[in-house]
Amino acid sequence: MQYLRKAIEKKRQYLIDLLIKSGGEYQHSEPALQKLTLTELEIIFKKHKNGNSF
Repeated sequence: MQYLRKAIEKKRQYLIDLLIKSGGEYQHSEPALQKLTLTELEIIFKKHKNGNSF
């Protein structure tokens, strides 16, 4: 179970880093992004990747 938790946290941090590095509205949002779940981050990332805003 510990491996799964670490994998989820690693993926969360990876998505947060990508969103912050992309600039724009996410550049100064790290504290807010840290509070989101992996699923929420994946949804935001997909919308951002497709050029949609939420």
